[in-house]
Amino acid sequence: MAYKYILLAKAQEEYESSISWYNERSWLAADQFIEAIDNVLQLICDHPNRWSNEYKKYYELGVKKYPYSIVYTIDSELELIIISSVYHHSRNPKKKYKK
Repeated sequence: MAYKYILLAKAQEEYESSISWYNERSWLAADQFIEAIDNVLQLICDHPNRWSNEYKKYYELGVKKYPYSIVYTIDSELELIIISSVYHHSRNPKKKYKK
């Protein structure tokens, strides 16, 4: 059974900001970005433990064709994926795992 997911406020803000950035350049680029993120979220929900634990309790999976990673934790009891960041690779890596 696939897990459900939620985006923390910071992750939601990062996601919306990224969509806005792509939308300013091209609605098609924004649409393709949304589709790429949706695909990654579906993979994570289907196989949450498949990717290595990068730091403490955090996991991450890169987004194909885009310089982003989805950083998340797993609540096995609730079968819930908690997205803590939609992380752009140009940002400071020391802040990747901070809430």
